[in-house]
Amino acid sequence: MALILATIAALLPIINPFSTAPLFLAITQGYSEEERVSQARRGICYMIAILGCFLLGGSFIMNFFGLSLPGLRIAGGILVAGVGARMLYPKDDHGQTPEEKVESEKKKDISFTPLAMPSLSGPGAISVTIGLTSMASGWLDYVWIFAGILVVAAIAYAVLRLSTRLVRILGVNGLHAMTKIMGFLILCVGIQFIVNGVQGIATNPDFLHAIRDALNTGAPE
Repeated sequence: MALILATIAALLPIINPFSTAPLFLAITQGYSEEERVSQARRGICYMIAILGCFLLGGSFIMNFFGLSLPGLRIAGGILVAGVGARMLYPKDDHGQTPEEKVESEKKKDISFTPLAMPSLSGPGAISVTIGLTSMASGWLDYVWIFAGILVVAAIAYAVLRLSTRLVRILGVNGLHAMTKIMGFLILCVGIQFIVNGVQGIATNPDFLHAIRDALNTGAPE
């Protein structure tokens, strides 16, 4: 149960469906309500599939590329902190180039891209998901983490499903304020990832032994 809560706390601010809702409405202009709901449902399914694949293959990816957990935490922290900083100072195009914006508006099926990738399951969410594998010691832990992903997906779907009402209730200014709050939280999460990564390196026995050997080698006899 603790892993479910940890997964929700780690992923929900990163995915931030409140910031995706205005983008979702913009790229589904001219869609009927049924088509908009269908696109939201398919986008959420793609998001679950993407994060699930990285959850199962996270350890293999780390071993294949020779990645260490502290290094992954620092890299992920830098990436996540960058996402949070951009949310604090958002752009109207949500990071899309004019060409990408025109293409996304012309596409009939926007469920995989840009909705699922990169809006819902972008690099930040993927790096967090891989990082969560370090908390798993058995197959049951993976089940709990995946259950947390499903809860986050359900929340994201509910926000997208009610996005029309959400915009009407909160208004543009309300959504912008919500985005800035989530951006600050994401920035804090990213900094904490970096701190944890540095602590992991500093307390690594191999690292400490290497420093001790270097000092002993350079010490006068």
